[in-house]
Amino acid sequence: MSSTPQPARPRALIADDQREVREALRLLLKAEGFEAVTASSAAEVVQQVTTREFDVVLIDLNYSRDTTSGREGLDLLARLRQIDDALPVVVMTAWASIDIAVAAMRQGARDFVEKPWENQRLLAILRTQVELSRALRRGELLSAENELLRGSRPRLIAEAPEMRPVLELVARVGPSQANVLITGENGTGKGLVARALHAASPRAAGAMVTVNTGGLSEAVFESELFGHVRGAFTDAKEDRVGRFELADGGTIFLDEISNITLHQQARLLRVIETGEFERLGSSRTRSADVRILSATNADLGQEVAAGRFRQDLLFRLNTVEITVPPLRTRRSDIMPLAEHFLAQHNQRYRKRLRGFSEGAAKALLGYQWPGNVRELDHAVERGVLMAGGERLRPEDLGLRPETAAVSGRLEELPLEEVEKVLIEKALARYGGSVSQAAHALGLSRSALYRRLEKHGI
Repeated sequence: MSSTPQPARPRALIADDQREVREALRLLLKAEGFEAVTASSAAEVVQQVTTREFDVVLIDLNYSRDTTSGREGLDLLARLRQIDDALPVVVMTAWASIDIAVAAMRQGARDFVEKPWENQRLLAILRTQVELSRALRRGELLSAENELLRGSRPRLIAEAPEMRPVLELVARVGPSQANVLITGENGTGKGLVARALHAASPRAAGAMVTVNTGGLSEAVFESELFGHVRGAFTDAKEDRVGRFELADGGTIFLDEISNITLHQQARLLRVIETGEFERLGSSRTRSADVRILSATNADLGQEVAAGRFRQDLLFRLNTVEITVPPLRTRRSDIMPLAEHFLAQHNQRYRKRLRGFSEGAAKALLGYQWPGNVRELDHAVERGVLMAGGERLRPEDLGLRPETAAVSGRLEELPLEEVEKVLIEKALARYGGSVSQAAHALGLSRSALYRRLEKHGI
């Protein structure tokens, strides 16, 4: 009776210029079933990789050239990608050089580990990369990037060259455990990028829980995120599980993260750092293993400088930052997106519209889209509802070619249209920044968000 062959021990290459670090890692990996090979220099790493096959490579970012810049490690990473682009590389860095680790992720590293490392986190990262590497080599998986481009994951319609960096970062960072901050103007599709990151991760089988933190008041923030026990407050008639517990083993997506108060930021920071929290009204400490994805259209650097956002929380959230460009800069995506939304709304409203007239296409391409992809979706939905023929006409879409053109006759417009015009002008003036637009309009950010949703911007 033949037995099923056992997979070979995973082979890892460990590179560090400090002997005690190499030895500690070698013993740790050996105890966990790895075959561990060590190297003390970048040149030795290249020699090992060109003569032997490895499932994963763990490299330090600083060697003999200097002690802090990480340049030698980045050069080594580039060389390894030339030798074998599919070889997973995990980098090690001290917390003080976190920006170098982020640069490494952008250049193709799969993940990074801070020194001093935490054994279980390091082992989890390496095991994940070994599994992905072996599956890829067996041909059982497409690369994450190819899956995104082929549409087998949540579909990112991104034919414009301006979106290529977004696709590449999703493909590289998605399979890691890294926290990701997704930035961009309102309505650019940050939530879709978050879903693509989750789907590309080892947590894809787990839940992805989305929280609109901008819409949570101080009174309900802790209850929503961490849960509460019966009797914790007047209306707490039964125990409630919070969003972090619901996302245990999966991903939590914190949308509009810039809107939370400093007190809320402190509570959130503790959970990110330790994975521990208490339900409101309870002293029992609970834990949740979640990956944090967050999104904002604010400049968090400016928010930190203004004292409205904690720098230590920002460091935890933006291990890697992905910026989604506005629709007006990726114009070659406008018609593919419009066709996609047309197909969706045809199905939803049981219509059989065949496309856009030449005039409608011209109107779509000539509009500046202050509300970005979300506004395009609303315009196409309106067109589907209003269309009288088999193709959508410009008047069906309800677009004004230039918002500024109506500013001289605001008194002729209905009140709601005036409000929409003023909001669009404020967003355009401040480059899509909701915080700055809200300030200029004399509104709170949450009040402006409600109006953006109301007007489909």
